[in-house]
Amino acid sequence: MGLMSWAALATARAADGARVQALKITVLSTMLADGDELGEWGFAALVEVDGHRILFDTGAKTDVVLKNARSLSVDLTTVPDVILSHSHWDHTGGFMTLRKSVMEKTPAALAHTHVGEGMFYPRNSGVPRVKDLSMVALKGEYEATGGKFVSYTQPVQLYPGVWLTGPVPRKYPERNWSGSGRMTTPTGEAEDNLPEDMALVLDTAQGLVVLTGCGHAGVINTIEQARTAVRPARVHALIGGVHLFNAKEDTLNWTVEKLRGFDVDNILGAHCTGIEVVYRLRADLGLDRAHAVVAAVGAKFELGKGLDPRTIAK
Repeated sequence: MGLMSWAALATARAADGARVQALKITVLSTMLADGDELGEWGFAALVEVDGHRILFDTGAKTDVVLKNARSLSVDLTTVPDVILSHSHWDHTGGFMTLRKSVMEKTPAALAHTHVGEGMFYPRNSGVPRVKDLSMVALKGEYEATGGKFVSYTQPVQLYPGVWLTGPVPRKYPERNWSGSGRMTTPTGEAEDNLPEDMALVLDTAQGLVVLTGCGHAGVINTIEQARTAVRPARVHALIGGVHLFNAKEDTLNWTVEKLRGFDVDNILGAHCTGIEVVYRLRADLGLDRAHAVVAAVGAKFELGKGLDPRTIAK
């Protein structure tokens, strides 16, 4: 896509002032599940916003999101857009299975995928027996089906009030990645710090709704980017994974202190957030069980209604 200066972006944003009117986010992949749904170490969610339908990440195993979507009566043939938050296998594993499941009936379904710059850098996980993290092969396979990738270097408004952060600047030294991986960039080999990591931001009258896959760029860096790119509003809801499940005490203390400044109303903590960390955030941010819960497959956030965690997560 063409580049736009930050000044031009700010002008466009100010002139637009669009706010999301209707929003529902449904979790399709995370570790906690019950009934006919399946849990896994991965993440995916369906975003329904003002008549648009977006699949955010595609889970880890090839078939889990497909099975969960069918169990939850989610029709993916009417979803044109996919967002991949970053290149890790636990967010891209179901990508091609899902595309192939819908393309015969609806060639335009899941045919337009949004990624951050750096998504296709060659990678080595640095860990024996861990899957290759390179997206290069997947890119060719997807494009052969008629699918198209769009790569972003900065924030972009996909629809009125619906924003991608683009790759998140690392204002604070949040190191939410393994440290063992390597990647090959246009300037040479470097530590794989997931430069492509990005989030979806929904601008509502109640505040910003921030949806993350793993938040490898750091949850605070991500929210700072959302407030810079969209507007400096409170965070009405923080949904998804923020990779704090194994964070040390000083990291959690620092993160909580920063989150207090964003006036977070709701938390739906999935995937790598960590169960214990969700409880910690609930207590330290002064939220209750209606406003901060562990996500389960099928859990929802709906604008104007709040969180529906499903019975298993209550």
